[in-house]
Amino acid sequence: MLRLLTPVNSRQTAIYGLTGGVAFFLLWEAGHYLTPEESRRFLPSPQHVISTLVMLVTEKDYMSDVGISVARVFASFFAACLIAVPLGVFMGCFSNMRALINPIFSGARYLPAASFIPLLLVWFGPTDTQKLALLFLGVIFFLVALILDNTEAIEKALVEAALTMGATRRQIVMGVVVRAASPAIVDSMRNMIAVSWTYLVIAEIVAAQDGIGAVMMRAGRFLKVDIIMAGILTIGILGVLTDISFRIAAHYLFPWNRKRRG
Repeated sequence: MLRLLTPVNSRQTAIYGLTGGVAFFLLWEAGHYLTPEESRRFLPSPQHVISTLVMLVTEKDYMSDVGISVARVFASFFAACLIAVPLGVFMGCFSNMRALINPIFSGARYLPAASFIPLLLVWFGPTDTQKLALLFLGVIFFLVALILDNTEAIEKALVEAALTMGATRRQIVMGVVVRAASPAIVDSMRNMIAVSWTYLVIAEIVAAQDGIGAVMMRAGRFLKVDIIMAGILTIGILGVLTDISFRIAAHYLFPWNRKRRG
């Protein structure tokens, strides 16, 4: 079973994934029943959490909070992409620009986004802009670094061949570099939007009135652990759906990349 560097086909991937999911829920269930009965409400069973999630969707205005959180994540993430993608490609193509700009972005990666919360509250108050700005700061610096790496990783022979054929600088950047790096750039975007989801609760716990994080914080005040875990489960489901969406988009946008990935 543990064969080093042996690829698995899509059927095996689905079976392994399903097995891992079942094992996770069995461990969760076992943890619930191994917990002393008087404390089980602090570790509700999977069935209880799922029934709570169904109750939130059918009896409460939970889908409105979910929609607001989704809008915040995607709006802030694509705003970050609008800056990070061209900037990362630009620095990857021109070494002098990379030497000028990259030290600032490299240093900024070590600043925790949560440390900006007091500053953002002073600048924007407890508004949607503050939450969007926090989500934006949580991914922008890492995304620039990843896209810079993606751009620098393309085969230099492609650029040299284009230069030999007399291509202009614009044609090389847009027609060769961007085209060759695009699959890796979308992979980097897929990975970084997962990070954006992890910042959602942090963004929505500060003076938030709506969103999944706000629902979880209100539940925490009344020790409603089942609602908190339903919120965590919701974010997990949304994250998986986002990942699948990016994979499907990459599959159809870059057909030449399918064979390389196997």
